[in-house]
Amino acid sequence: MAHPSTYRPRPGEIPTDPGVYRFRDKDGRVIYVGKAKSLRSRLSSYFQDIGQLHPRTASMVLAGASVEWTVVTTEVEALQLEYSWIKEFDPRFNVKYRDDKSYPYLAVTMGEEFPRAQVMRGAKRKGTRYFGPYAHAWAIRETLDQALRVFPMRTCSAGVFKRASQVGRPCLLGYIDKCSAPCVGRVDAEHHRQIAEDFCDFMAGESTKFVKRLERQMKAASDELEFETAARLRDDIGALQRVLEKSAVVFGDGTDADVFALADDELEVAVQVFHVRGGRVRGQRGWVAEKEFETVPEVVGHLLQQLYGGEEGEAVPREVLVPVLPEDDASLGEWLSGLRGSRVDLRVPRRGDKRTLMETVERNASQSLARHKVARAGDLTARSQALQQLQELLELDESPLRIECFDISHVQGTQVVGSMVVFEDGLPRKGEYRRFIVRGQGDGEDGTPVTVDDTAAMHEVLTRRFRRYLKDRDEPQGRDEETGRPTRFAYPPQLVVVDGGLPQVNAAARAIEDLGIVDVSVVGLAKRLEEVWVPGQDFPVVLPRTSEGLYLLQRLRDEAHRFAITFHRQRRSKAMTNSALDGIPGLGEVKRKALLKQFGSVKRIRAASAEDLVEVPGIGRSLAEVIQRELTGAPAEPTVNLMTGEIVDEHRESNE
Repeated sequence: MAHPSTYRPRPGEIPTDPGVYRFRDKDGRVIYVGKAKSLRSRLSSYFQDIGQLHPRTASMVLAGASVEWTVVTTEVEALQLEYSWIKEFDPRFNVKYRDDKSYPYLAVTMGEEFPRAQVMRGAKRKGTRYFGPYAHAWAIRETLDQALRVFPMRTCSAGVFKRASQVGRPCLLGYIDKCSAPCVGRVDAEHHRQIAEDFCDFMAGESTKFVKRLERQMKAASDELEFETAARLRDDIGALQRVLEKSAVVFGDGTDADVFALADDELEVAVQVFHVRGGRVRGQRGWVAEKEFETVPEVVGHLLQQLYGGEEGEAVPREVLVPVLPEDDASLGEWLSGLRGSRVDLRVPRRGDKRTLMETVERNASQSLARHKVARAGDLTARSQALQQLQELLELDESPLRIECFDISHVQGTQVVGSMVVFEDGLPRKGEYRRFIVRGQGDGEDGTPVTVDDTAAMHEVLTRRFRRYLKDRDEPQGRDEETGRPTRFAYPPQLVVVDGGLPQVNAAARAIEDLGIVDVSVVGLAKRLEEVWVPGQDFPVVLPRTSEGLYLLQRLRDEAHRFAITFHRQRRSKAMTNSALDGIPGLGEVKRKALLKQFGSVKRIRAASAEDLVEVPGIGRSLAEVIQRELTGAPAEPTVNLMTGEIVDEHRESNE
């Protein structure tokens, strides 16, 4: 692995013109392709201090051994050349978008003499019009079954068509009027092509004119007393309406747009796109791809290049709606306009129906990423591989069948809480999750709680967890009476993971060592660089980005963080909603509500006299005086001992 300084070009050699650059490894393979408005500015950014680079960018430049570039005249040319090189070299550091499944399309082979409608997957063919994609092939067949009543075009294969022509007898669809039977000459090629073109226009969004035409024909047939013909036309209109019902209306103005949304984490990005044609959602596609070192704007730019570029590219609509604009949105919009042949509006929707649809697509992307993670986590082979990798890479004595992860959550050292989540055999055991209220070291001299930093809080939480483990381990009640299995904290983990870097890891390890426990390993996962820290080591363990072991640690860390944040928000909300009436002796919930109903606020209750408070149902004289004293901070009235006649200072006696 070469250091970037060994192949860094001199700044004076790099032109300031727009262009495309390629990084190659020591074997000459292209590992990354990028474009830039100014090659000098962009390439210089890769050769700064490695510590200042994004970790994935650092991985790329460290894997490289040389860099080369090609100057072009415009940014649009750079965009086109970048796309061509990505297709040609398939660089491993460029994002690759692959469908999470093979989506079916409704295809019409307009390039044939007698066009055919069919379900088609895979590479797109020249001379064929595509509609979709659809989520399921049966949805296409249902659509065709309804539409063929009005557009009786050919759907049979070449072999069936040839055999029917030879025997002079059409197939069943020809007899039930769902095919115009060009195979036996009922219609000529020109007439059949017109039927296919009308069907394509209908599927492309021009549905209103066909429905209105059928309505006019139905009315004319009714006026001519041809009721059978009118009934057939009525059924045809119903069939077209059922086809239209299958695609939701989202825009009333016949908008043609592709709506994109992303959901990402540190390693992967899920993409969803809704294809809107004629104001209706005609198709939906989704990808889950590895997220290399691209930012979200770069991801959007590369996604649009791969989706619309090339021979198999999608047809570019009038509008392309994205969650964020790519860095070179002007040149990308110009490139899309060139592909379409007219202006393409590339923008981020801010309000209205289009923003609402964007939010729907975003939810689909989030759910797609969640499903991908669940499917990956549920794979027994992947879980076994993850545990084996952790054992090998972290040099553990045994496979970590039980892993506990701890996280700390607070706001500037206040309301500090901790969380513990448990994974067994790579799966969460939510019944054994635990939450901790971090107590710290008591109160300060002024009575206010002492703030606790992350390391002290982590030490306290680990100490309490493993102190309880030692207690339950040595007591009979630490095991289930029927199964004999250790319960609650009596079951030790093989591996403890903490959310944080070396300071948190050392604090956790110190807490476990102070209790004399030697058979539990501790590591930490630092979020920014996804590095694994081991106690006492100056450098972290870097797990492969695609390893199942790293993925399992990330799931643990994210689950512990979610659990801690949820508990912290609950406590913070409760603290913010506490009332000055809480804690007053003798004042329960019913009487508090009665006071607030009578006076409207705590401020008015504080200003009220004891006589005013007594008027509230359930509030007696003595309780009214207690309320007034607690709210105003006035000292308690002295009481007289009736036996001795002495004045008793209850407040002083209670303190003593």
